[in-house]
Amino acid sequence: MAGKRYGILLITGGQTHQETYALAFARDKRAQLLALTDEPHLSSRRRTLNQQLAKQLNIPYIPDLRDALKMQEVQVVSICAEPERRGRIAIQCAEAGKHLYLDKSLCPRLEEADALVAAVRKAGVKSHMYTFLTQPWLQCLRQVVSSGMLGEIRAIHADCFFAKGHPGSARPTRRTEEFPPERHQLFEAKRELDNVGVYPLAHIHWLTGKKYVHVSAITANYFFREHQHHRIEDFGLVRAELEGGIQVTVAAGRYGWTTHPGFGTHRYIVVGRQGVYIADAWRPRLEVYTTEPPWTPPPAHPEDPMAFWQSTMQITHARPKGTWWPLNPMAEQDAAYFLDCLDAGRESEMSVREAAHIAEVLIAAYQSAATGQPISLPLPRK
Repeated sequence: MAGKRYGILLITGGQTHQETYALAFARDKRAQLLALTDEPHLSSRRRTLNQQLAKQLNIPYIPDLRDALKMQEVQVVSICAEPERRGRIAIQCAEAGKHLYLDKSLCPRLEEADALVAAVRKAGVKSHMYTFLTQPWLQCLRQVVSSGMLGEIRAIHADCFFAKGHPGSARPTRRTEEFPPERHQLFEAKRELDNVGVYPLAHIHWLTGKKYVHVSAITANYFFREHQHHRIEDFGLVRAELEGGIQVTVAAGRYGWTTHPGFGTHRYIVVGRQGVYIADAWRPRLEVYTTEPPWTPPPAHPEDPMAFWQSTMQITHARPKGTWWPLNPMAEQDAAYFLDCLDAGRESEMSVREAAHIAEVLIAAYQSAATGQPISLPLPRK
């Protein structure tokens, strides 16, 4: 730890976003990876994946989270447990006095989100949920919104889709949503309204500083048999209203490798009384056309057909797409942003307080999709 200010404890390992978060922390001169841990009662598959990532990172694996949280040299925990476990683990870490770096979305249960906000406040620790808020094109959009050049903001539309997975295998049937959702993340598929829709919903809250007050949503299966088989959606559409009457629409999901020249559509249209601004992750861009063989999708990994994880994409030799090259400057690493917050003693702009509000919006969206009715926020508490 010599010269390092932050000892990092990783919670949950391989085939999660920990594969990339851990490397982001490892590259930062302020941080040192100390160990990887998890809850003691796990499936053998999850335990093996944890041990594999710990070995790759050359750090010890501590099989019981309670023992790992006793390490005084740990200041920050990076939590990538499955959504159904994430809330209770984060509460335990906050109660142990550790700063929280959290995968998205926060957690799928309202009572856990509320309890986590309370635990963080009581412990006096800092917290942050991963989003794209450090991306230069989003930072530019926020400057435009806050400058007042568009006048009073009246409406925002966002498209957010990930171009991974082999599409075209879903059957054309009408979806019936369940509420509350039983499962959010399986190794074959994820609930994409939650997994992808969390980004634009969180970014719009961050851009405006306004809370959501009404939510309507639908979910559907248009692209992947894996999602349909597990009765979880690959597409979601949200219509919402923010404080002050700002109208919001969000389309989000996953639509397959060959539906986009890059990693997917990420676009925001902001309508003000004095102007309209379009922010696009791919504008400006350089388009490259050569005599090289065309890009082709990698074969589907049997444990990760949607190509969620870096480790499985390495196994299938997934090549980067080379036609569209965005010309925006490189973004600050999200992990580095959180360490900047710790250095300055300031709250993250996507702390658990903001993340819990977005968790509530997502819960309301699934309730609306199941009932066909608009849902008002805040949701009733027990």
